[in-house]
Amino acid sequence: MKKTALVQGITLALLGSAAHAAVKVEDASFHTAASMLAYTEFELSGEPLAEALGLDLDVLDPNRADEPTPFDFAAGIESYEYSEEAMYALNYQSGMGPHLVNGPQNQARGGTLADLGKRVLAMAEAVGFPADEVPQGMYPLSLPYASAKPQFAQAVNTSPVNGDTLTIKTAKGVEKTVKTQVPAYFRDYATLRWSGSDNLLVPAAVGGILLKEVMWSQDFLGGMHVAETDEEVEAASATMDQDGKHKLGVSAADGFNGMMLTEQSIDKLAILQGQLGYDGKQLGAKISPQYDPAKGVVYFPHQVKVTETSKNDAGAIGKLEVVDGSAQLRDAWMMLWPLSEFYAYSDQRTANSNQNPAFHAVFDGAPFAAAPAANQANDLGKAVAGNDAFSLALNLSNLTFKNLAALHFDAKAGTLVDSWQAGKQSQHVTTFDAAYALVALQIFQRAQDALPVGYAAGDNGELNLDTPQGKEALALIRKQADFILTQLMGKNGLVHDGLTLGGQPDAGQSVDAQFAAVRGLSAAFLATQDVKYRSAARELFINTDKAYFNAKAGTWLAGKQGEYTPWTQAAISGALRAAMLNLRNEGAEKAPELELAKLTGQYVSWFRGTVNGGMQMAEWVGDSGENIIDGAGHDTDEDGVPQVTAAGGKHGTAMVMAAKALISE
Repeated sequence: MKKTALVQGITLALLGSAAHAAVKVEDASFHTAASMLAYTEFELSGEPLAEALGLDLDVLDPNRADEPTPFDFAAGIESYEYSEEAMYALNYQSGMGPHLVNGPQNQARGGTLADLGKRVLAMAEAVGFPADEVPQGMYPLSLPYASAKPQFAQAVNTSPVNGDTLTIKTAKGVEKTVKTQVPAYFRDYATLRWSGSDNLLVPAAVGGILLKEVMWSQDFLGGMHVAETDEEVEAASATMDQDGKHKLGVSAADGFNGMMLTEQSIDKLAILQGQLGYDGKQLGAKISPQYDPAKGVVYFPHQVKVTETSKNDAGAIGKLEVVDGSAQLRDAWMMLWPLSEFYAYSDQRTANSNQNPAFHAVFDGAPFAAAPAANQANDLGKAVAGNDAFSLALNLSNLTFKNLAALHFDAKAGTLVDSWQAGKQSQHVTTFDAAYALVALQIFQRAQDALPVGYAAGDNGELNLDTPQGKEALALIRKQADFILTQLMGKNGLVHDGLTLGGQPDAGQSVDAQFAAVRGLSAAFLATQDVKYRSAARELFINTDKAYFNAKAGTWLAGKQGEYTPWTQAAISGALRAAMLNLRNEGAEKAPELELAKLTGQYVSWFRGTVNGGMQMAEWVGDSGENIIDGAGHDTDEDGVPQVTAAGGKHGTAMVMAAKALISE
């Protein structure tokens, strides 16, 4: 595929290389919800974005920095791979949550390590992944806690296992042939446990990792491969994996991760359905597809404290205690988005003629259970609660969507409000959450109406199903988007951080709020095809760029310095992608701020300056360009991001993002 405007960004490429933000990490802890949202936006702004703009992904090489262009490498390698590495750091290595061996699925199988081992081997067989290549020392989580200390708790096993000879080109343009080492921790995760956590279950955090899991699961299991050669092929039918020649997954290795991630997703959905529903008095309230909040509200409370017990020499859920019984809008939209993705991924409705046969093959009974016939009929009135993937997604997405409308939507004002508790809505609207709720609602509508989600969520597609839930979601999208335009937009063309209903807008106009609103309004445009939302998103992006882009720092700051969190990084990544794909100049449009070459240059300067510049605290070995080279230091690709064993803390730090940093010129 020919590259177009990407290769013309010489001016901005020079700007990106000259600009350099100063990054001071103020909080090196890990916050699951914020970080996993950021890493989801990084994933979507990675390979999918670069490919959509004309890149042949086959030309990318993690050991050839800035080729074929700085943008292609920053997006297709760095943004994309960091997002995947962080998911594994939390899900497979950290130990920061109850272990899958003690989760509901394995308990139903017998509850022992041997039972989980058999399950892992069965999943490996389904994708043709050699059992002896399954990493040792994995600690797969059922669900994670809300925050943790990602510094390693013990000395990491760095003993060399084997090595290779590579010719590399570093981020500083240095070319050399080197002898690399593969460390023991690459194949055995036992020494990569983190230092501690808050032991809190927060719906936004559970939703954050669920979102990462389901996005990657769709990528990994969206095709099949030839068993003998590992060559990826499109799934011609849902039974192709039964012909003796093909296996599930786009490759054996990717397929195995897709299996593990799907298993972990189902476990957390089963825990949500069985243990975390709250009726205001106690946990474990019944959730059914016929749920009606008018007959008694059931929701997921904002904070539940876990007292862990030990079983099978691993963490298990012991006592659960509600410590914050409020319903938060941020929890709701951060659950609705991944639940909707998982609904679409596992969708077995017979009326859905758009479903990928590869996904049908995953959920046809082996390796994952099929949905009962009642849940394939697309009739909530006759649907039943179940523990298979689609039944869980159907039940929980329905509950979350109904609660979004019943608990958080103020019909008189026409907006979603921040919180609800004991029958009372708060009177405050936070722009970031109102805007990202539009993203979640867009994905919910697409899943209900059987339109593509995942990497294809920006595609128009042909309406397959015309569901009542889809119509309700579209109506809510219009009302919320209109509220942002009429009530949250300031006279200076920037949005306020929030608003108290009946009162004045919040004084702040943060970078976070501007880019979240661009992201949300772009989602509203994609959902409704109403051009007023695209026009508003364009104007807001232009005004934000004029007001906040700091050429010296190469990023957006309200002044000469500002505080960035993973929420900030999520919004910037999502808004830049929306600008490149949906808002950039077309036809007679001539806004300099929305020229593609300018946007790709800003992407490079922002990402290199703030993410590589300090917020990404470490990187893994291999896929993102880092190698272990004897005597060559601890940042061998010279991109500013150290190896995990050299990333601070007594023993090193996992490949995750810092919770807070001060960014300045």
